Amino acid sequence: MQLEEILAAIAILLILSIFASKASGRLGVPALVLFLVLGMLAGSEGVGGIYFDNVGVAERLGVIALAFLLFAGGLETDWKFVRGSVRQAISLSTIGVLVTTAIVGWFAHILAGFTLMEGMLLGAIVSSTDAAAVFSILRASDVRLRHEVSAVLEVESGSNDPMAVFLTTAFLQVLMQPKTSVPLLVIDFVQQMTFGAAAGVLIGIGAVRLLNRLRLDVQGLYPVMTISVVLLTYGATAMIGGNGFLAVYVAGIVMGNRNFIQRRTLMRFHDGIAWLMQIAMFVTLGLLVFPSQLLPVAGVSLMIAAVLTFIGRPVAVFIALAASRLNFREKLFISWVGLRGAVPIILATFPLLAAAPKAPAIFNIVFFTVLASVMLQGTTIPIVARWLKVEAPVATDWSPSAAHLVGRGESAVVTVEVTEKSRAAGHRIVELAEWPREALILVLYRGNDFFVPNGGTELRRDDRLIVLTSKETVDAVRGLVEG
Repeated sequence: MQLEEILAAIAILLILSIFASKASGRLGVPALVLFLVLGMLAGSEGVGGIYFDNVGVAERLGVIALAFLLFAGGLETDWKFVRGSVRQAISLSTIGVLVTTAIVGWFAHILAGFTLMEGMLLGAIVSSTDAAAVFSILRASDVRLRHEVSAVLEVESGSNDPMAVFLTTAFLQVLMQPKTSVPLLVIDFVQQMTFGAAAGVLIGIGAVRLLNRLRLDVQGLYPVMTISVVLLTYGATAMIGGNGFLAVYVAGIVMGNRNFIQRRTLMRFHDGIAWLMQIAMFVTLGLLVFPSQLLPVAGVSLMIAAVLTFIGRPVAVFIALAASRLNFREKLFISWVGLRGAVPIILATFPLLAAAPKAPAIFNIVFFTVLASVMLQGTTIPIVARWLKVEAPVATDWSPSAAHLVGRGESAVVTVEVTEKSRAAGHRIVELAEWPREALILVLYRGNDFFVPNGGTELRRDDRLIVLTSKETVDAVRGLVEG
């Protein structure tokens, strides 16, 4: 294909993906399924006739896309909201992933004729969940989950991918090199997770400080800086032996829970980047698969999907959350929403690149299993949420002015003035460490002028601020601004 043909094809696929995303809510089908189907239709065996079989390109694109998706997920994670559920989520993303891998691997060995190690490799590949897809389905269906359930799923979605990546590479290494030392793999696991978490924290803190001190004249360069942060975090962490995926997720959490210049703008920017990466990743993976090769593995794939959905995930959840305060219905719901997404398909390209035994069969089984999981679980999540009664109670004090304060008490609009005694005078808004996160400055009056400030705006004496905040934090705002 000529360059202009490639560019036109990419543009058409992106536009069709946007329409598919809009249609997914009305059809009750997760958007990722439509993206995959779109890629398959555009492929060599579909109406598009685009021949694509470059596994290396697909794998690298998937890794980059996953890094940006995890970073965007971290930015959106409210630590105050999820910190009480971190222990349960980490248990799910470690113990739960291990149990899922073991169960699916053993059944693949017994039912599908794989060797035990090949079965474990398959189990590791399909062990991670895609809670982002779950939340997109819930938003489209107007279903709000209870705080405890939502928090566990939110943290699990970002923290179980690094574990699945490690297990996949570990089993692949053992399969290709049977003399691999298991103790060394355990040491490698500890190193990857420790270095990954530490690098994420350090780079996240450093990035916030750098953004706040740069004072760039061109606002368009701030997104360039955060893109660099994502790439540097993943690349540098992987170079020192850490888990790059864990690092970018942790860096996103650290940055998302601190004040920095252009914070809201950058969060919206990375939300858009995440959608672009998700579309590119799913469509590319759809192009990579050949539908004619899925039919021979349909029976095995359905068995694996059934084991994963009705045995592997539920057993893993109830074991991992045995010590939690979640009730039976909540655990059962978390078991059901173990949706498989793009990560298993990306991981399935690893055996293909390594030319592992039965790699093509593993890839096709994983692809079919993901489709079956999403179609079965994804389309029934709202129904199951209502049946198990895990929905949050509807807020009775809802109003447009309090929209972003749901769950944090009633809202209040107050006017405060920067006085001589104010601790805020002479400081930029982003530098006010004591400023409540719930408080939003709607308008700043300065003399005869008024404008909407941003994080880089310096507060001056006699400035008047119109602030939307919760009633619980009014005194904190007045104390900081008025002194």
